[in-house]
Amino acid sequence: MNKAKGHMNRKLAEITLGVAVLVVSVTASAHVDVDVGVGIPGPVYVAPQPEYVEPPPVVYAPPPVVAYGEDEDWRAREWRERREWRERQWRRHEEHERKWHEQHGWDGD
Repeated sequence: MNKAKGHMNRKLAEITLGVAVLVVSVTASAHVDVDVGVGIPGPVYVAPQPEYVEPPPVVYAPPPVVAYGEDEDWRAREWRERREWRERQWRRHEEHERKWHEQHGWDGD
């Protein structure tokens, strides 16, 4: 029986060693770090208290003056040009009507 018991102990040791090798190889391939702490405290960092600062006062200023053609939106420029064209056309028409009335002696009364 001693022989059988010694054989069992040997098999158990081989199995244990095999499992240990397997665990170590899996741990090594998983890149796991194992650290052991001794309990000696290191430097302690304490965050400073937050400082609450009032924001600067709001200052309202008039919008900047933009001359025609400087940083103007294309829609605004097109609208302005069309309005100016319509005004020129209206003035030409009014001038033409005035001259016609003068030539034909028609006062409009």
